[in-house]
Amino acid sequence: MTVDLKGLKLYDMVRVGEAMLIGEVVRLEQERAVVQVYEDTRGLGVHEPAKGLDTPLTARLGPGLLSGMFDGLQRPMERLFRQCGPFICSGSDLYPLELERPWRFFPLRRAGDEVVASDIIGYVEEGAFRHPLTAGASGAIARLEDGEFNLTQPVGAFADGREITAIREWPVRKPRPYRKKLSPDLPLVTGQRAVDFLFPLARGGAAVFPGGFGTGKTVLEQSVAKFSAVDLVVYVGCGERGNEMAELLDEFAALSDPWTGKPLMDRTIVVVNTSNMPVAAREASIYTAVTMAEYYRDMGYHVLLLADSISRWAEALREISSSLEEMPGEEGYPTYLASRLSGFFERAGVVETMNCGIGSLSMILSVSPPGGDFTEPVTQACLRTAGAFFMLDTALAHRRHFPAINWFQSYSLYERNIVRHFTAEISPRWEELLRRCREMLQREESLREVAEIVGIEGLQDADRLLMKVAERIRLEFLCQNAYTEDAFSTPEQTVAKIGEILEFHDRAAARLKEGVLLDEVLKS
Repeated sequence: MTVDLKGLKLYDMVRVGEAMLIGEVVRLEQERAVVQVYEDTRGLGVHEPAKGLDTPLTARLGPGLLSGMFDGLQRPMERLFRQCGPFICSGSDLYPLELERPWRFFPLRRAGDEVVASDIIGYVEEGAFRHPLTAGASGAIARLEDGEFNLTQPVGAFADGREITAIREWPVRKPRPYRKKLSPDLPLVTGQRAVDFLFPLARGGAAVFPGGFGTGKTVLEQSVAKFSAVDLVVYVGCGERGNEMAELLDEFAALSDPWTGKPLMDRTIVVVNTSNMPVAAREASIYTAVTMAEYYRDMGYHVLLLADSISRWAEALREISSSLEEMPGEEGYPTYLASRLSGFFERAGVVETMNCGIGSLSMILSVSPPGGDFTEPVTQACLRTAGAFFMLDTALAHRRHFPAINWFQSYSLYERNIVRHFTAEISPRWEELLRRCREMLQREESLREVAEIVGIEGLQDADRLLMKVAERIRLEFLCQNAYTEDAFSTPEQTVAKIGEILEFHDRAAARLKEGVLLDEVLKS
């Protein structure tokens, strides 16, 4: 809609109408501005008032975000439910943090200390995590409290009278600063053998899971969220069905973290923008989520951001672009789709933080290409930037092989460094076992074509043995049931399992050379 307000800037927030709906400036015209409203505009009339807020969409950052569930505009869903019921009321604007909740502050600086904005002045305990608080500005400290406070109260003051608060605000579309970006060379263990062994992920890397309907994208992402060896998880349900998000929240509330034994929800932030919510807020949801993830990264934590699915974010971008009557690109997506996606991917990485710590933000995004067509624009734009590609194969899913990661089409650009790390830290046989496993799967594929012509009995015993062992690799090693204890596998368990299968092949091959028949070898 168009508002007659002067002095607005692009991406400034605007309150529209008597209902005070929240929107964002997406185009500037002479003495007018075009506003994309984030809420349902039914009932809005011409000449209703509009008010500029003189600030872009901003995330409020501070103690209390963990275990929280927010919408794409960072409104707290649980408190909105208590206020409005199951549907969000128009114009609702609850502060994301609980301002009256008490926190125990432990100061690390003294009166008279000179600090800069990024210096840590103290911390609060947020569940199992130490939540450092920074000065937020430069100056000499006049006082710091030592005791309980809530977020409406300052934790101290500078010598010139400025208050030091625990809340920080940051524009969601602007990456948070860091000293320098480092090379991602340590593994991100997910507990999924097909990922950790065949196509390993790096901590601070970015990966995509493209797959058609029914290939298990959501279950795989939720399994990674449950079992990944990270400090914190930010999960974005971007245009997902409401029942899927409800199941995820129920599971996360009941499960414990396999690495710490504590409740899984204690280390998780959920951003919910389901398919029945306003489409404009869906476009903002991934930026809100990545800003909260960067906030914890800047504390020196290792954070994992999962988005399900980035295709529905791109569809929201397409709807907004179409409403603005912008020149469409391929399949109607805006021409800047690839640059927006690459700018988002660039916010992942291992960084040296402003206070000289080391933190990381890893990204795993699912992609839902229509009809399973991987040549469509969103998948191709992701492939240009992501460091790992896990193709979810419809044929494997139809055979009930999950996770349905195609081991011929997938790849990881982080493999060299990560395999070197696993070989040094987990098992000196890791690289050799990986090479043999891939060779066996490739040889099985070529032998299967021969077997279709001459029949399995027409193959030599050594080739039939290889096909039996490759079948074990597929069914016992690469398959993992997400609803059993086998859903999670440590690197030690992974290398032991593949080692046992390949050792069986070696023993059986040795007996074949001694003249023993294959059927007898397989029985023993």
